[in-house]
Amino acid sequence: MAVLADSDTRWKWGALTATRMSPDDSDVHLDGYLLRGRATPTARQLREVGVDADSLSEVTAVEFLRAMAEEPYDVLVLALVGGGVQAMLHGLGRVWEDRTDRPVVVTGYVGVVYEKLADGLLLRHGADLVLANSRQDADRFRSVYEGVGADASAVTEVALPFLGGAGYTGEHDPYTVVFAAQPSVPDSRKDRTYLLDRLIRHARRHPEREVLLKLRSKPGEHTTHIEELPYQKLVQKADPPPNFRLVYGHMGEVLDRTDLLVTISSTAALESLHRRIPTAVLTDLGVREALGNHHFVGSGCLASWDQLDDGHRPVPDPEWVARQGVAADGTYATAFDAARERIAKLLGRPGGLPPLTPYYTPVTAPGYLPGILARHHLGPDGTPLPGAPAADRQPGPVRQIVRRAARGAYRHGVQRVAPVIRRMGEL
Repeated sequence: MAVLADSDTRWKWGALTATRMSPDDSDVHLDGYLLRGRATPTARQLREVGVDADSLSEVTAVEFLRAMAEEPYDVLVLALVGGGVQAMLHGLGRVWEDRTDRPVVVTGYVGVVYEKLADGLLLRHGADLVLANSRQDADRFRSVYEGVGADASAVTEVALPFLGGAGYTGEHDPYTVVFAAQPSVPDSRKDRTYLLDRLIRHARRHPEREVLLKLRSKPGEHTTHIEELPYQKLVQKADPPPNFRLVYGHMGEVLDRTDLLVTISSTAALESLHRRIPTAVLTDLGVREALGNHHFVGSGCLASWDQLDDGHRPVPDPEWVARQGVAADGTYATAFDAARERIAKLLGRPGGLPPLTPYYTPVTAPGYLPGILARHHLGPDGTPLPGAPAADRQPGPVRQIVRRAARGAYRHGVQRVAPVIRRMGEL
């Protein structure tokens, strides 16, 4: 199997998905490819994900396509943003145009799908399997595809691959409250400062508790979304009590000691619900599509900091939870059976697999598709554009140092310079 990912969270999703779809989890040969870009994971982020691969290499889109022309994989997982998936589908279609023994191509979403549903889905159309993390998502995905006249047979219901861990059995000592932060939600300094202030106030109000701010990345690192105002910077201006601290690391390990998980709309809420840990989705900033917490309407988990400060513990609605692919009843072990069966059927198809046929083509989207492909140095027909990086030209040590420096400068510009320029423009 092979996985192409463009961030730490997508690498985690893609690698775990590949493992869970294998008929024998203990006998998976996994080659990982990291798409070079602003969110390419650092070594620390990869260690934190905790998913091993037999090989791992950083590539451009064109380098990856050339590798796929040579490597004989059975399954390829595209763990990318929608535009990246679409570009790879067209590029792979060109690379494999004379092959019937091509790999089964799988794609999907890292977590909760609360925005750009139609856009993201149509950019993923053309893969052999488009994974839906829940029954609700599977119904929505099919509805979108059928609504535009596209083939919906690729939609396959599974579950989030990183659910697991021991179920919650009772309060820890000390009682631990964890706020799962998100890089881009909310996005304003005012709202992020408010959330930090409420978390610190909760710690002061309950000195007997341990209050943790769980962060996704360290300053200078990027994950799936850009974080312009990291909480690490905001907390420097605060005065938190001794029972408040920042934590990093694997989310599952943090949940092992959590008594109350609080978030705006993080996928961590589903991990927590899967383990039957009390879970609160905040309403302090409103229940809004821009925040993603509208996804949790009907869950029973919506609550405010005032309510949590006073001891309220949300009780999740069992029917809602079941529709989200959160199998707290123990049925999670069979969640990937349908995907395994579909892959086996496709690999055993007489005459091999047909060509990849994305919904977007130069005919259906002539004003949209070329730009998506060009961002990955591909022409309208999926072939590399002149001047695209060559797969056989590996960067030397000096070029690697320059590339790392350039990436660091970009991240510094996003996190430090850009916010200052915006504030100056508002004067």
